[in-house]
This record gives sequence, structure tokens and C-alpha cells, in this order.
Amino acid sequence: MSRHETSPTTVQPASNHGPNACCFCWCCCCSCSWNEDRERAWRASRETKLETIPNCEVCSKPTTEEVRGWAQSFDKLMKSPAGRNVFREFLRTEYSEENMLFWLACEELKTECNKHTIDEKARTIYEDYISILSPKEVSLDSRVREVINRKMQEPSSHTFDDAQLQIYTLMHRDSYPRFLNSAIYKSLLQNVSRSSSES
Repeated sequence: MSRHETSPTTVQPASNHGPNACCFCWCCCCSCSWNEDRERAWRASRETKLETIPNCEVCSKPTTEEVRGWAQSFDKLMKSPAGRNVFREFLRTEYSEENMLFWLACEELKTECNKHTIDEKARTIYEDYISILSPKEVSLDSRVREVINRKMQEPSSHTFDDAQLQIYTLMHRDSYPRFLNSAIYKSLLQNVSRSSSES
């Protein structure tokens, strides 16, 4: 038998593996185009379900004083919708926008009073940011994860308080100093300073 002929004992990949399957293993260990397509589809299906969080919050243009104030304190930055928008833009460049999205989702959950809505939103937050299967999983220690898993049996508007504080602290210590030295912040400060001197 020539080496180009197929042996009758050769197992052919099952047809449901897709036309481009390049191996018998259809999990994630090879980079055939079918696996790439499957991965892309899976990631799209796991996108954030909290559609109530827009790409940016509605806010007025910040003043020079406000923008300067963001450098004085992380709390000032996070209390300002414009500050959160700019910081979120920066986090996107560092591939850590999920930290801000999680923090905003927790803030939104705290405003809810309806038990059914709280249950729904808590489960969505868990799936989007806590589950190890989520592409937007935030970095939490095991103690906080255990607390959340216990609280998820009876979710409340404060189910994620410990996790939210941990992510807030992470952003404050890790991302905030880099944000203040970033081109995004420096250029905004320059622009608002120029605008105020011209008016």
C-alpha cells in the first residue's frame, strides 16, 4: 500500500468536528482553524450580559480642577463619572477593563431593592466576573471566593461587597499610579488646561 492511500483501520475524524479539523482531539490543544472559530464563538457567547453598563457613562466635560483632583486621590477619580470614563479607557489599554466593569456592576446591584432583580443581577455578575469559565473573570483570592459562593445561596445587594473592595484596592494600588503617568491622563490634563486658558 502506498503511503498516500488510507489504511482501512485509520480512524477518520468525526464529521461533527467541522470540516477543518486537523486532529482527533477537538478540545483546545491544537490551533486548527475550526478550534479558532469555536473559541471565537465561545468568547462571543460569554460577553458581558450586563447590557445596562454602557461603553461610557453620561457626564459633562470635566474642569481643569476636577482633572487635577484625580491625581490627588483615587476616591476623587472614582466618584467622578468623567474620571471613571477616562480611567476605564486606560484600563482597556492594559486589558483589565473587567475590573471597572465589575466595580460598576456591584454599584448598580447596591441600588436594587426588588428580590427577583437582585437574584438575576447577582447571578449575572457571578457568571460574568467571578466564574472561572468567564473570559472577564476578575482576580480574587480564595477567601473572598468562598464568601461569595456562600452568599450566592441567598444573594443580596451586598453579596459582592468584599470582592468589590478587593478589586477597588487592586485598581488603586496597581493601575492608578500607572494611569497618572499615562499619555491618556497627561494629554487630557493638557487639553483641559489649554481650553480653560483660552476661554
